[in-house]
Amino acid sequence: MLSSKTQSQESTATQPWRIKLLYDGECPLCLREVNFLQKRDAGRGLVAFVDIADDFYNPEDHGGVDFETAMGRIHAVLSDGTVVKNVEVFRRVYEALGMGWIYAITKLPIIGFVADSLYGIWADWRLQLTGRSNLATIIADRAERTAGGNRQKRIECNLEGRCKTGE
Repeated sequence: MLSSKTQSQESTATQPWRIKLLYDGECPLCLREVNFLQKRDAGRGLVAFVDIADDFYNPEDHGGVDFETAMGRIHAVLSDGTVVKNVEVFRRVYEALGMGWIYAITKLPIIGFVADSLYGIWADWRLQLTGRSNLATIIADRAERTAGGNRQKRIECNLEGRCKTGE
């Protein structure tokens, strides 16, 4: 799997993407949705998929959305640099893939409010419902994993092509 930085560079070089979807690659339900969306994208590159759980995720490359913020609610970055979150992400991604009709009803103010509220409840419980640690523990584990020279060593190792990510 490509690092987030590599994905971003490739997407920028080819420039077809309309939206970057920031997703949690360690969430089984998120991966299921991403796999579905990648199939719908069918190699067109309309959506750039960026795994925020990747040790090499760099907020500066993705609208300034840091790991903790991205873990709390789904975010995406539009090609003009605008950051969107919550159900608006799904509306925009599905529209980019020609399936906007699925989320079109959520554009209505009351339905949109209800959809965002329900998504907020889901987001608050997502980690627990998927059998994962709480956000504070995940952030602490990530900080320990990427602390100081360890992250730099992994980056150098990866760039030299001798090691795999995380070794």
